Amino acid sequence: MASSKNNGGSRNTGSRNGYSDSRSTGSRSGSRDSRSSGSRNGGRDSRSSDSRYDYRETRSSDSRSGYGDGRNSGSKNKKVTSKKRKARKRRRIILFAVEMVALVVLGVVLWAVMKQTSMQKINVKEEDIVINDTVENNVAMKGYRNIALFGLDARDKNLGKGNRSDTIMIASINLDTGEVKLCSVYRDTYMNLGNDKYSKCNAAYASGGPEQAISMLNMNLDMNITDYVSIGFNGMIDVVNSLGGVEIDIREDEIKNLNDYQASMFSTETKERLTDDYVKVTQPGLQTLNGLQATAYCRIRYTAGDDFKRAERQRTVLLAILEKAKTASVGTLNDTLDKVLPNVATNLDTKEMLSVLKDLASYKVVATDGFPFETNRVTGKVGKAGSCVIPTSLEDNVVLLHKFFFEQEEYTPSKSVSNYSARVSSDTGR
Repeated sequence: MASSKNNGGSRNTGSRNGYSDSRSTGSRSGSRDSRSSGSRNGGRDSRSSDSRYDYRETRSSDSRSGYGDGRNSGSKNKKVTSKKRKARKRRRIILFAVEMVALVVLGVVLWAVMKQTSMQKINVKEEDIVINDTVENNVAMKGYRNIALFGLDARDKNLGKGNRSDTIMIASINLDTGEVKLCSVYRDTYMNLGNDKYSKCNAAYASGGPEQAISMLNMNLDMNITDYVSIGFNGMIDVVNSLGGVEIDIREDEIKNLNDYQASMFSTETKERLTDDYVKVTQPGLQTLNGLQATAYCRIRYTAGDDFKRAERQRTVLLAILEKAKTASVGTLNDTLDKVLPNVATNLDTKEMLSVLKDLASYKVVATDGFPFETNRVTGKVGKAGSCVIPTSLEDNVVLLHKFFFEQEEYTPSKSVSNYSARVSSDTGR
């Protein structure tokens, strides 16, 4: 209570006697009170949340430390104090908002992970996946996460071996920048299937499921992939329909093929159509495609560009889906996940899903391409494999791939890659 008396005296004396008293009594007594009683008792009062002492000390301190007129300086300092209180209030509101955003993000991530229960878990044994020796010590690949994406000619929710992979892509995520690069691997590319047998690379999934398909990519491309996501026809149809369709620019020469593929898609088990949404496309130009139409568009290959153009169409639809998802509501995304996940298989566990999902909002696709690269490929028949895409030099293609993904200016391919050229020369007579 001594502090409140002294401070009260300082306030009254200073205001009655004006400038001189304020400088002498107020300044000497007030400063002592502020340093001694004020700092000791005020500190205790503040800690003990006694708002009365804190208020009186604030007012008396303001009048003492002003320009001599207790009333004027108090008024000015009240404004300063008011501004400080408003600033603190703003900080509390901002902090609360940040915390709420963090909670919402965490909730969305956990919600997405919980949805995994409806996905197919086709595990792969990492120790059985082929990774070439030189890759493990490649410093340039550190800080990237590489995931294999397979689109399967599967219509009955069976996403294991026995299905050929119509779509083969590699998504490389720069974990520092969030930049994503997508590269299609042309399904008819003549490659080592991961078991020293050579054929079209899409046969690897049919022969040994995702495990062999991943090994095929690693062995031929000097990659270090261990994770994959596979999706069947039904999954693609459901994703697009749940998002309300995707905008695609259709060319005149694509219309007949698009409609033919729509009509051909049915369940291999029940011989029934996958969907009743068969709507013919009748004119070219930018238009909204439903799920069946978009999936049929992804399968078109009998136009100029052949399989190379088909892989480009697949990337176009994937990017259109990603853009549409960015603007979708939580309810729409929830509905999309509910429908699509039964048609998805992956080996990612909850922890790994979280590591990908937590930064999902920052991911941005910055580049896409196809392998083998346009400057280093030819087409031709290779024995029983039939018409294939043939890298003119697998080593040169792999060097370009590592430059594309990891910005690696100099790269020496592994022996596994180098041995390929000799085998292809023998098989093709080139």
